[in-house]
Amino acid sequence: MLSAVRNDESLESVYAGLMASRRGEPEEENLARMLASWSVGEGVMPDWFGLGERSFRQLMIRHFPGADPDRLARFGRPLTFNRHDEREELHSLLLTHRTGVSSSEAWMAGIVTAGCLGSDHLWHDLGLWSRADLSKLMLDHFAPLALRNNKNMKWKRFLYKQLCESEGIYVCRSPSCEVCVDYAKCFVPS
Repeated sequence: MLSAVRNDESLESVYAGLMASRRGEPEEENLARMLASWSVGEGVMPDWFGLGERSFRQLMIRHFPGADPDRLARFGRPLTFNRHDEREELHSLLLTHRTGVSSSEAWMAGIVTAGCLGSDHLWHDLGLWSRADLSKLMLDHFAPLALRNNKNMKWKRFLYKQLCESEGIYVCRSPSCEVCVDYAKCFVPS
């Protein structure tokens, strides 16, 4: 069995180690945050970060060539496939709206899709450290989609709303978001 991060390693020390081993690409800061959180048991990311072992190892070689992926990998939280159609639709939505500037956008689509299957805020489920981190990730990797979120809707709700609207399903009964009684559940206060 592969070893995970030692119990005495903190989130900050794992993050610092990843940042020291990175190539220097912009997405690596958010990746390092997510990986550090995942390695110490925070967030809900499944085995191999939701990418499968081969893709996870490729991601690590690409972005953190000096890091040992076996020290980061967490085991015991398998990816469940009981929401297969939902996963496929989310993944397709993200892939369709890639920014087109990074070779890592396909990996990010898989990672964000896996995070969407958690039950908390997307940034927290991904193991990011703030909502601003997620907003940056979305703008960097999925700008055509992220720019549609011009009302600052919570990201997971926004993504699922996009799926519903693409199917012609409008579940909200209010004529506009601004008059909806559930406004605070969907949007971040300005």
